[in-house]
Amino acid sequence: MAVFTTVSQDEIAQWLLDYDIGTLRDLRGIPTGIENSNFFVTVERDGRAAEYVLTIFERLRFDQLPYYLHMMAHLSARGIRVPAPIPARNGEILRAIKDKPATLVTRLPGRSQLQPGTAHCAEVGDMLARMHLAGQDYDRQQPNLRSLPWWRQTEPEIRPFLAAEQRELLAAELAHQSAFFDSADYAALPGGPCHCDLFRDNVLFEDDGEGRSRLGGFFDFYFAGNDKWLFDLAVTVNDWCIDLDSGALDDERARAMLRAYHAVRPLGDVEARHWQDMLRAGALRFWVSRLWDYHLPREADMLQPHDPTHFERILRRRIDATALPWT
Repeated sequence: MAVFTTVSQDEIAQWLLDYDIGTLRDLRGIPTGIENSNFFVTVERDGRAAEYVLTIFERLRFDQLPYYLHMMAHLSARGIRVPAPIPARNGEILRAIKDKPATLVTRLPGRSQLQPGTAHCAEVGDMLARMHLAGQDYDRQQPNLRSLPWWRQTEPEIRPFLAAEQRELLAAELAHQSAFFDSADYAALPGGPCHCDLFRDNVLFEDDGEGRSRLGGFFDFYFAGNDKWLFDLAVTVNDWCIDLDSGALDDERARAMLRAYHAVRPLGDVEARHWQDMLRAGALRFWVSRLWDYHLPREADMLQPHDPTHFERILRRRIDATALPWT
């Protein structure tokens, strides 16, 4: 469990007195994630229990967080199934715990689907497109903080841990992406608020009662930022629509997601032309971040950084690909 900040039930019970949601009954650490400390919070009010999620932010500052929290509130108000921040009695949705920023949000129903089929991928593609469109009128601006400037900044820190062949790959891909990001085509790509981290474990599905599952919602928006929508789609495809052992794209699942997305927000010619470039960008982003987490870890209870070689394999696959699924 990645819990960087430990808290007691008594501490959280006292903290919750500033909310009008009931009395604390249980507090449990959430055994996923490597960026923040997360807890399930169970409260009771008038004999009825309700569950929320408490997040204590370990890297993000107070001044960075309003973008994410208000984005979630904005999307939730427009019918997108995402956690809604709960305001305290004074209306604030961001407060301090042990001098660190913290927030309380609604808990979505369901559980992660770690072995998705085409139907799951289609549902994710459909809702991702709806989320992009719903965010068009979100008025706060913040760039994706894990985009090209961060890749460049982080490269010297991780280079000493790499073999010569890996250093060559990283330098070559950074050069390729720098040229792509500087191009007129890149500037022409549509964009707006993006999740930027929509992996399988950041999506929930619930049983509809008839043996089928329906999408319960997207969560963990704390890598979100304004970016190209195609990047958000590429990051998602690179996780949902691949063979995990080899990193190869699964054509059937990829086409299911792309077609569902395209039916809601039609993808343009410039996006089609640069699909491979954006799949490579999505792979590079997570290879760099996993190398950073793996070789320069922070202390945390039971922290288990992800294996960076997974996204190295994916990046090499995307570079070598000659034909990629499209709509």
